[in-house]
Amino acid sequence: MLERIVIEPVTRIEGHAKITLHLGPDGAVTGARFHVTEFRGFEKFCEGRSFREMPAITARICGICPVSHMLASAKAGDALLAVSIPDTAVLLRRILNYGQLVQSHALSFFHMSSPDLLLGYDADPAKRSVLGVFEAHPQVVRDGIGLRQFGQQVIEALAGRRIHASWVVPGGVDEPLAAAARDRLRAALPAAREAMDRTLTQFKRVMDGHAEEARHFGNFPSLFMGLVGPNGELEHYDGRLRIVDATGSMVADGLDPSRYRDVIDEAVEEWSYLKFPYYKPLGYPGGMYRVGPLARLNVASRCGTPAADRELAEFRQLGRGAVLSSFHYHYARLIETLFALERLAELLDDDAVLGKDVMAHARRSRLRGVGVTEAPRGTLFHDYEAAPGGLLQRVNLVIATGQNNLAMNEAVLQIARHYVDGRRITEGMLNRVEAGIRAFDPCLSCSTHAFGAMPLRVQLVDESGAVVDEIARG
Repeated sequence: MLERIVIEPVTRIEGHAKITLHLGPDGAVTGARFHVTEFRGFEKFCEGRSFREMPAITARICGICPVSHMLASAKAGDALLAVSIPDTAVLLRRILNYGQLVQSHALSFFHMSSPDLLLGYDADPAKRSVLGVFEAHPQVVRDGIGLRQFGQQVIEALAGRRIHASWVVPGGVDEPLAAAARDRLRAALPAAREAMDRTLTQFKRVMDGHAEEARHFGNFPSLFMGLVGPNGELEHYDGRLRIVDATGSMVADGLDPSRYRDVIDEAVEEWSYLKFPYYKPLGYPGGMYRVGPLARLNVASRCGTPAADRELAEFRQLGRGAVLSSFHYHYARLIETLFALERLAELLDDDAVLGKDVMAHARRSRLRGVGVTEAPRGTLFHDYEAAPGGLLQRVNLVIATGQNNLAMNEAVLQIARHYVDGRRITEGMLNRVEAGIRAFDPCLSCSTHAFGAMPLRVQLVDESGAVVDEIARG
C-alpha cells in the first residue's frame, strides 16, 4: 500500500521547505509535516558582536524584510541603552516600517498568491505565475509592481537603500528625512492608493469563487497574538501584546513585550530546523497560536484610519468570533496595506518628520534588551544579553514564521485530508497543499534565493519501493 507523498520543494514561498503527507491503507491522509530544510545560524554567530552592530548585521537575515529585523534589533539596543529616542526618530522609524509592510505584502499577494486566486488552483502550471496573471489581468500586475515599488521608495528615501540598509541604530536613526524626499513620497501616494483600491475591489470580486478553499485552508480554532496601541488599535511598531482565542475573547491583554518569555516558550522537533513557539499556559502543542495580518486584525479593536476601519468591519463578517481561516490572510494583508498607506499620508503631512533631532546618545546601561515590532509576517522579537562592555553573550530571535509553525503544520494536514487522494496524484491537489503554506507567507531562507525555475518531483511509492505514479515540474 502507498505510504507517503513528499512535496519538495514547496514553491512560491521565500526559502526552502518540503511537505510530507503520510497515507493510510485506503490512500487517505493520516498525517502531514511541513519541514524547513535550511539552517539559520544568526543567533549563534552574533554572539561576541557589539549590540551597536546588530541592526546592520541582522538586516542581512532576510532580503525581503530586512527593515523588520533592523527595527527590532535597534529597539533591543534602545533597551540596552535605557533611552527614549527622540520623537522625530520614532516617526521616521514608523514611516520606514509602513514602507516595509507595503512592499512585502505586495510581493506576497501579487507575485506569490495572485496566480492561484485569479487563474485558479487547477490552472496550467506553465501559465500559473505572475506572467500568466499579466496576460489575463495586466492592470493587476501593474498595480502590484507599483505598490511594491512605492514601498521600496519609502525605504530608500529614508534609509538610503532599498535592501540591507543600516540607517536605524540603537538610540534613533542616522540621518533626518530631507524635505525633497518627503515631497516625492507625498506625490507618489495617490497612485499607490488608487492601485490599492482597485486591488481590494478585484479581490472581493473573486473571493466568493474560493469559498471551498476558505473552508479548508487552515480553518481551525487557535489563539491569535499581536501588538495593539493604547486604545486597542492596530499597531506595527510599538504597543502591548494582546492574545485572543477563537471566539475573539480576550486571553491576555496589556502584556509587556519585553516579558514575552512569561507566556511564550519554544519547542524543537527532529524533522525541522524551524522552532515551534507556543503559548506556555496551554503547553505544547496545545498552545498553538497565529501571528501576522490575520492575527493582528483579530486582536485589534479597530484599525484607526477611515478606509481601513470600513474594510475591517466587512472583514469581521467572515467569522462569528475571530476570523479563523488562514485563507483570509490574503484579505487581511490587503487591509493592512490600505491602512499603511493611510498612515503614511498622515505621518508625511506632519512637519515633525523633518526634525533634525534624531539620535539619543548614551552608553550601555542594561545587560538585557528586548526589541519587538510587527514584521509583515507577524510579531518579531529580538532578545539580547550583553556583557558590561556591550558584547553580546546570548541572542534569541523569535521570528513570525516560527510562531506560525504549529498552525502551518495543522493547515497542511487539514488541506491534505480534504483534497488529497493517495491513489492518484493531480497537480491541482498538490498545489492546494502548497497554497495553504503560501497563505501564511512564510519567510525561511535568511536571504538565500533560487534563480530561475524551481524543480519539483513528487512520487507515489508502494511498500516494496516501486514507483506507482510520478509528476514533475521544472
